[in-house]
Amino acid sequence: MSHALGYTVNCSLLFTELPLNERPQAARDAGFHAVEFWWPFEEATPPQDEVDAFVAAVDAAGVRLSGLNFFAGALPGPDRGVLSQPARGAEFLANLDVVARIAERTGTTGFNALYGRRLPGVDPAEQDRLALENTVAAAQAVAKVGGTVLVEPISGADDYPLKTAAEGLAFVAKVKEAGADNVALLADFFHLAVNGDDVAAVVRAHAAEFGHIQIADAPGRGEPGTGELPVHELLASAEAHGYRGLVGLEYKPTVPTHESFGWLH
Repeated sequence: MSHALGYTVNCSLLFTELPLNERPQAARDAGFHAVEFWWPFEEATPPQDEVDAFVAAVDAAGVRLSGLNFFAGALPGPDRGVLSQPARGAEFLANLDVVARIAERTGTTGFNALYGRRLPGVDPAEQDRLALENTVAAAQAVAKVGGTVLVEPISGADDYPLKTAAEGLAFVAKVKEAGADNVALLADFFHLAVNGDDVAAVVRAHAAEFGHIQIADAPGRGEPGTGELPVHELLASAEAHGYRGLVGLEYKPTVPTHESFGWLH
């Protein structure tokens, strides 16, 4: 099955053979016009020269920065987001201004806010309250640039509260009830599949509501064709059921990145 959806390259997982600021140009050289990144800095509020160098690299490559994570702590690693971590609330809120300023310079409109894992000794209800409060604040911060906060169920951490599409959509609904309309589900087909969702059914029921799609094959998280997930059929179905955004290539290449795009043809 075919579709007409465009692609954006997640340069935090692809082109990792290169220094971070060389990856946008590598994506452009490979024929892509958009890139996305996890938070590309060590700190929530990095030095201005690091921000300037990152933005300059995107500009020089002539690609669009379509998506960016908010600061998420150690990723990959033990945090998987800081939205719900009481000790890091100030850090997250300080990050919002940096993200908004990058968006103003790049035109970025998709912003992934990772929930964070359950913490020993911390009341889950308090973590949930804080996550809701911080997501609303994030939505308000990026609303001025036409941005959408993305809520992503992820796999690989049993203590991560959002694992399925239903759990992600329920949290999106809570944020909207709290007054922020610019929030939507990030449907990563790999994570949903690994967590046991019927991805095809999720796509049929909710594709028009997705704020973003990311793909990798499952199992393994390699490029499409290395596992068992019917990626082409799922994307064709997403388009048929109303999704009109880009598709993030967020896989771990099993070969050098530039060799991993054969499945596209």
